[in-house]
Amino acid sequence: MKGSCSSVPPKVIRSEEENEYFTEELRRLEEREAEWGEAERRFAELLTLLIEDFEERSYSLPKASPLAAVAFLMDKRGLKQKDLADVFGTPSVVSEVLSGKRKLNKGHIQKLSERFGVSPELFF
Repeated sequence: MKGSCSSVPPKVIRSEEENEYFTEELRRLEEREAEWGEAERRFAELLTLLIEDFEERSYSLPKASPLAAVAFLMDKRGLKQKDLADVFGTPSVVSEVLSGKRKLNKGHIQKLSERFGVSPELFF
């Protein structure tokens, strides 16, 4: 797609090309975040919702066990066990959960959901 934000209005994203275009537009807008007014803030919110909607529809996670889902999300974001200490409290609890020695509790599930921006249902 060619043009700028003013020549290509936001719309429901239906292709990878459109997703890439609007993602790049959002990135460019975020570079000037310190200069944002109300219109830019609303435009960024709209682009974010449109991109998230497309990606949810296009890149849904496969059905997996809760631990496989955590491993998948960690891998996609290049995270190591130590990066989840804030979610689980301590590195030892991270290790126990990821090795299957300890089950995820409600608090872990809530924090994982918030951390990765996914539904808590993924971890049940």
